[in-house]
Amino acid sequence: MVTEVNELRLGNQLQKLREEQKMSQKEVAKQLNVSVQHIHKWEHNQSYPEIQHLLKLGDIYGTTIDEFIKKDAALQNKINISEEEKEDDDELLHPGFYIGIGIMFLGTFLSLIIGNLMIMMVTNIAGMLITCFYKDILKLLKDVKKDFYEQG
Repeated sequence: MVTEVNELRLGNQLQKLREEQKMSQKEVAKQLNVSVQHIHKWEHNQSYPEIQHLLKLGDIYGTTIDEFIKKDAALQNKINISEEEKEDDDELLHPGFYIGIGIMFLGTFLSLIIGNLMIMMVTNIAGMLITCFYKDILKLLKDVKKDFYEQG
């Protein structure tokens, strides 16, 4: 049973495919233009190859990157985490930023028309909170909605 689980790891796949091609780690490293240590680490599940190396390995071994990923649950999880982190990094100016700034400008404009500085102060605070905590507010609202539907 343990052997079956190990066979599913990317490193085990890479080693098996290399041995089937009767290639040494040095030969593969030369084709990929990386050090033999990289090949060793990949085959012993100590690190993962970058995507361009996976593509080249697929060409060398006559397989697809799909097959590498489908057989390694740990690699799938790493990819999912990386995608989530990437989404967070890509959204520097999320909708909450624009909503918060809009509320602050609206409050400032209304306070000038009405002549009440309290309106400006309240809307500026609300706008800044929305600008800073938009994602947290959305998550909270989604959790509340989920809890509401689970109870009902």
